[in-house]
Amino acid sequence: MAISHAAQIYAAAAVLTSSTGAIFDIRSRRIPNALTGSAIVAGLAGHALLDGLSGLTTSFEAGLLCGLVFFLFFLAGGMGAGDVKLMTALGCMMGISNVASLMLLTALSGGVLAVGLALARGRMKETLSNMGSLLVHHCAHGVAPHPDLNLDNPQTLRLPYGVAIASGSILTVLIAVEQGGYR
Repeated sequence: MAISHAAQIYAAAAVLTSSTGAIFDIRSRRIPNALTGSAIVAGLAGHALLDGLSGLTTSFEAGLLCGLVFFLFFLAGGMGAGDVKLMTALGCMMGISNVASLMLLTALSGGVLAVGLALARGRMKETLSNMGSLLVHHCAHGVAPHPDLNLDNPQTLRLPYGVAIASGSILTVLIAVEQGGYR
């Protein structure tokens, strides 16, 4: 099914932004503010120009929702601020109709990549034990970071989550285009 010219622009921008973020994350473990900030502005402006006030509103809502959900992981010490800003930008670009898929497919991609990393490093048993510790900690302490299992601990396995975000966004675009629902 053919998609609109505007949807093609949103999809291409999301794939380009997420892929660029992943490359930066792999190389430097940072996702630049210049990338995420300009992508947020581009997403909001694009939806406003192509879809009017309703497009701007839903773009803002999508960015806010993605940003808030991923901000919780940042507060818990399990994700960097660049990842949160990249998800915010992608929400703004992809729009509210794609947010659920984007977040779900990103989380699934992150899980698959995390298992792969744990297996590759021979730390699967330790990772499963750590997941149990994190679950117990967060049930008792909410989003407060675990004292040992967080990004500040250089001994923990670290996944450049920008790769999971890129995978989730690319899968979201492919599925949405296939179903004719990307708008």
